[in-house]
Amino acid sequence: MNTTKALKFTKEQVRMGVTTFFLAQGLCFASWASRIPDVRALFEVHYALYWGMILFLIPVGKFVAIPLAGYLISKLGSRVMVQVSVAGYGLSLLAVGLSTHIAVLGACLFCFGVFWNLCDISLNTQGIGIERLYGRTIMASFHGAWSLAACAGALIGFLMIVNDIPPRAHFIFIAAVILCVVLFGRKYLQDDVEAAPEASDGQAEGREEAPAMLRFIRRPEKLLLQLGLMGLFALIVESAMFDWSGIYFESVLQVPKSLQIGFLVFMVMMTVGRFLTNAAYAWLGKRRVLQVAGSLIFVGFMLCGLIGGNIASVGAKVAINSMGFMCVGLGISCMVPTIYSFVGARSKTPVGIALTILSSISFIGSLIAPLLIGAVSQYFNMEYAYLFVGLLGLCILLMTTFCDAFKN
Repeated sequence: MNTTKALKFTKEQVRMGVTTFFLAQGLCFASWASRIPDVRALFEVHYALYWGMILFLIPVGKFVAIPLAGYLISKLGSRVMVQVSVAGYGLSLLAVGLSTHIAVLGACLFCFGVFWNLCDISLNTQGIGIERLYGRTIMASFHGAWSLAACAGALIGFLMIVNDIPPRAHFIFIAAVILCVVLFGRKYLQDDVEAAPEASDGQAEGREEAPAMLRFIRRPEKLLLQLGLMGLFALIVESAMFDWSGIYFESVLQVPKSLQIGFLVFMVMMTVGRFLTNAAYAWLGKRRVLQVAGSLIFVGFMLCGLIGGNIASVGAKVAINSMGFMCVGLGISCMVPTIYSFVGARSKTPVGIALTILSSISFIGSLIAPLLIGAVSQYFNMEYAYLFVGLLGLCILLMTTFCDAFKN
């Protein structure tokens, strides 16, 4: 972070400026997720597996963006890449709304995934720089802002659905808001700190450490494999809610649009859970928090899969499934930050390498979730898909209870 440039504004102004970009990203994500059923209906995609293949293009784009982000940020800096990626994220959402052919939609969703991950990496790079300005940890506030914006996006999406406003008009509005954020917030973004050139001895030492780094990657420690598997389960659960919750209320429950509140209540509880996570650590400890989280995920999906669709009363049906979605939202909210916390506290692998290994394993969950849920929904039904995903909550509970990674 270039502290000289930061003196043009106060630390608080810089922090608020970067926060607006996190808000824009959360708003963009939730705007898409809330209108997935309507986009699916516009293209008349009736086969769940086929729709899962379309959604699969988003994590493919995110996967492609991983090496691309590192290269672009190193060349252009996070200040430039935040502007490019957030604007691209909003414009790709707009392109989704303007798509008239399924192939074009697929290409737009691929781009949406690319800009999604570019946003994640470049914004977090800016966030780390702001932490250095403050000299203390403030990253949680940025992610809290993302969650609040996602709740607002879910609420806006719900209101758009209730008032029969098509996704195209909705996405045009959101893209305009995001572009305004980029135009008015860009001045607060800061240049990255340039790494000081290392002495020749340091360079030689780095070359000597390279084989050691490869050794960590080729033979990862057992702790990282266990945590990576749990992260994989968590990302499947997130995908089941982000991509399919709206479709579940529309296609399985078949309730009126005014009662399709599944994604909204999920996002609200996920946000509440994130703000309560630190207090839960102090009260229960991190291991117990993960046990509770796995139990809530399991109970939530079981409520939906076993009971929620078999009730005649529309009101009771909505109430039971909303309770299930609230349980899942509260359970999943703490999963990823707690897993990363275990890495920092217990892994013997260098942190950068450990997080790379963990993320690589976990990301497989994002890749397989759309196809897995789509296939189970297609050949059985979506209630069975949710029951299957619910079993992953039970797996999380069992792993936390019996695996070495979580024992004191």
